[in-house]
Amino acid sequence: MSVSMRDLDPAFQGAGQKAYPSPWNLLLKSYYFSGIEVWRIENFSPTPVPKSSIGKFFTGDSYIVLKVTTLFFYPYCHFTQGLAKVFYYFYGQTTALKTGALRHDIHYWLGKDTSQDEAGTAAVKTVELDAALGGRAVQYREVQGHETEKFLSYFKPCIIPQEGGVASGFKHVEAEEHITRLFVCRGKHVVHVKEVAFARSSLTHDDIYILDTKSKIFQFNGSNSSIQERAKALEVVQYIKDTYHDGTCEVATVEDGRLMADADSGEFWGFFGGFAPLPRKTANDEDKTYTSDVKKLFCVEKGQANPVEGDSLKREMLDTSKCYILDCGLEVFVWMGRTTSLDDRKVASGAAEEMIRSSERPKSQMIRIIEGFETVPFRSKFDTWDQVTNTTVSEDGRGRVAALLQRQGVNVRGLMKAAPPKEEIQAFIDCTGNLQVWRVNGQQKILLQAADHSKFYSGDCYVFQYSYPGEEKEEVLIGTWFGKQSVEEERASAVSMASKMVESMKFVPAQARIYEGKEPVQFFVIMQSFIVFKGGIGSGYKKYIAEKEVDDDTYNENGLALFRIQGSGPENMQAIQVEPVASSLNSSYCYILHNDTSVFTWTGNLATSTDQELVERQLDLIKPNLQTRAQKEGSESDQFWELLGGKTEYSSQKLTKEPESDPHLFSCTFTKEILKVTEIYNFTQDDLMAEDIFIVDCHSEIFVWVGQEVVPKNKLQALTIGEKFIEKDSLLEKLSPEAPIYVIMEGGEPSFFTRFFTSWDSSKSAMHGNSFQRKLRIVKNGGTPVAEKPKRRTPASYGGRASVPDKSQQRSRSMSFSPDRVRVRGRSPAFNALAATFESQNARNLSTPPPVVRKLYPRSVTPDSSKLAPKSSAIASRSALFEQQLKTPPQEPSIPKSLKASPKTPESPAPGSNSNGKEEKKENGKEEEKSMSSRIQSLTIQEDAKEGVEDEEDLPAYPYERLKTTAADPISEIDVTRREAYLSSEEFKEKFGMTKEGFYKLPKWKQNKFKMAVQLF
Repeated sequence: MSVSMRDLDPAFQGAGQKAYPSPWNLLLKSYYFSGIEVWRIENFSPTPVPKSSIGKFFTGDSYIVLKVTTLFFYPYCHFTQGLAKVFYYFYGQTTALKTGALRHDIHYWLGKDTSQDEAGTAAVKTVELDAALGGRAVQYREVQGHETEKFLSYFKPCIIPQEGGVASGFKHVEAEEHITRLFVCRGKHVVHVKEVAFARSSLTHDDIYILDTKSKIFQFNGSNSSIQERAKALEVVQYIKDTYHDGTCEVATVEDGRLMADADSGEFWGFFGGFAPLPRKTANDEDKTYTSDVKKLFCVEKGQANPVEGDSLKREMLDTSKCYILDCGLEVFVWMGRTTSLDDRKVASGAAEEMIRSSERPKSQMIRIIEGFETVPFRSKFDTWDQVTNTTVSEDGRGRVAALLQRQGVNVRGLMKAAPPKEEIQAFIDCTGNLQVWRVNGQQKILLQAADHSKFYSGDCYVFQYSYPGEEKEEVLIGTWFGKQSVEEERASAVSMASKMVESMKFVPAQARIYEGKEPVQFFVIMQSFIVFKGGIGSGYKKYIAEKEVDDDTYNENGLALFRIQGSGPENMQAIQVEPVASSLNSSYCYILHNDTSVFTWTGNLATSTDQELVERQLDLIKPNLQTRAQKEGSESDQFWELLGGKTEYSSQKLTKEPESDPHLFSCTFTKEILKVTEIYNFTQDDLMAEDIFIVDCHSEIFVWVGQEVVPKNKLQALTIGEKFIEKDSLLEKLSPEAPIYVIMEGGEPSFFTRFFTSWDSSKSAMHGNSFQRKLRIVKNGGTPVAEKPKRRTPASYGGRASVPDKSQQRSRSMSFSPDRVRVRGRSPAFNALAATFESQNARNLSTPPPVVRKLYPRSVTPDSSKLAPKSSAIASRSALFEQQLKTPPQEPSIPKSLKASPKTPESPAPGSNSNGKEEKKENGKEEEKSMSSRIQSLTIQEDAKEGVEDEEDLPAYPYERLKTTAADPISEIDVTRREAYLSSEEFKEKFGMTKEGFYKLPKWKQNKFKMAVQLF
């Protein structure tokens, strides 16, 4: 159904299509963009409400509110192909695809004193607006005092309707004298605010009240109200203080039952003529409850709602050419078929209005839905519902984005036809931390050597602990990894071990539960070069195959094995062992096949150059020092196919991960193994209460956030709550039972969690006390968090160590290759000569350098001393070469100062002290080796940092004004992914506050953050 421009009310022209802020502001300030447009019904026509008046409602009026949302995800942005490609990754909530479609929600709000004619006009005009927007919006009927939580979430912290309206000729004039008013506040997540009579009889023990006087605002907390309700009411106090008192009046709280224990209580009761016991709350119409268990379906024909007979509700009952009413008590849905006319929809809406009015259900909410865009609450009412994704919106949504970009002055030629660019997923975790890994063996865990940290078996379970530098302090992630062939007993043991580690560290670390094949990008970045072998070496797996009498297919380095190579780069690459048969091949990947000393690499026709590079790197880990035979798809040798058992058909479709969708926040209560959840719309950090457990659901991952005030028993159930949430599947999105689950403790939120919030202030979670006490201090401090001393120390490693783990077990985060082959990057001849000494003479000469992570916070990464000892003579001889080169003036700046000091010659031991002399020699030798290893590390870091600058030395310099993304006269012949490289050294330091050398030492994600801030990204 469509509506012609002649039928469209002039006030709605351009609705939902207004210009948006700069896309770079979207990147820097918001996770998604949303806008609100409001119309007030005046003389039976909609009149736009000025932006400055949005959020102000009058009791005698009716309003139409349009909410436009365009979701935007950092992890899936591709910046290297221009601004148009950034907008290609807008999400439309109207479909399950990554499209440019906008989501529209339309609400019509009816004041308690509005006329029937105005209310009817608002209902009809809402249908017209939806038709003009393409007929996909969900429409809500909002009645003053009974608004939906979604509607109230648009106007946080609250709306306070004012008396009067257009029909009565009322014009709002600021009162010269402040009028004392009393408000009642109800709601744990969003606050319903209602003005009540200024009298003691209005107060009860169950609710929270705000008394707004000329010089002071009082919050009266009923004895039966919850901490969360009190905290939310304080947000209303702050709103009243800022709106009606210019932020200058005092704020006081009064606790029910404390009589006149303090001056504030006495002053509060003085306004009511003195203290007196509060009466018991009497039942009224607002307290009536309406059952929602009964579901009745009606078909609307010729203005009449006729019951539809049936034992249960099924999707097949709905005809696309008709309109239906589904009466669920508190919720009344109007379902409109795609082929119904505008008049049919208006008639069905009127029938639903009459149904609510005649049954005297003022609290009932009416929701109008278009076929193909049904909401989760509506679909959940049916016993069977096969959701079919409507893909027709994709091109239309893309067209809307293209039009938006054109108005921004962006060339969008080819945007409509271009294929989506390659996704660059950001991990939001620092990759320079310290890693420890344990393999679960029955009820025990075995600490792995550094060389085996990233080598897992599919039949085993693992526990890992990763400590890394966060934004403000060191953060810790403790997790479990379950192989596909692992047994349930060892999975339970792994979870128990990880939970005890978290508990022993006072619940500070984040906890993760990860299944093989569902690993998140954070896990891959931590492991860097990740290998999964078939079979297992743990007792659980061995016991299982013995009981089942099945073959043990555990990986044998001298046997036949096939590995699929995947990943996005040296810091995120995996080798997954698959069945050694031709059907395991895929044209989109590269593979490694080996049988004893025969090694083949196979490159699919759809594989990229990055895939081919990763094969070379993984060969260093799987089969180093052996000659390989390269096979290209379509020109394989007979021996290759013989090893795979003959040539067969295989796939060319790239394997896909679960897509990340728009995040949803849920508040959870878990009692007697029953989980109840409530969705919180348009959420912010302030919606997280210290007494509760919340879940952020982004489909591909589940985050369980636990407040500091949650009792320890419930903290231990956090992982179980996450599993129950997946089973419940509240959004009917078919969550995978193996989706990664994170448990995040308040105060230790990592970046890969806080990214879901438009802004994050870590000082709020650092405050002491419950949610009410914290927000009260913020309100009394002028709306800003109060700085307090940290409640706990920086966490120590598990096992009681206050420092980093034993270096013999510590994995160097600057190496993602075999530790037996120390490989470093550099350009100076002396450095290359030293590195060559440590290389195996038979080592493969890679076409690309090995991966090296530039460290944000360099740590000691001394190689195993046992491997350095035999090479001490090489170190000594090469040290002389370094010193000799240091004497040459031109090379002076490029040699680290730490290498200038000559090694001391050991003195001859005194007579009679041979044993002591030998001990001194040993000690000196050890110190010399430590000194040299630290020199190697220092040189590695300096060479890496130097490389980042040297790459830019030959580039021409351009002024900042022509390099920034919003330049009026931009430079055309540059690499747009490296705009900062074309700045002069002086201008670079002015814009970034650091030198280029310092900048390129930062991790890539932090570089991008700085570049975005100065419009160079």
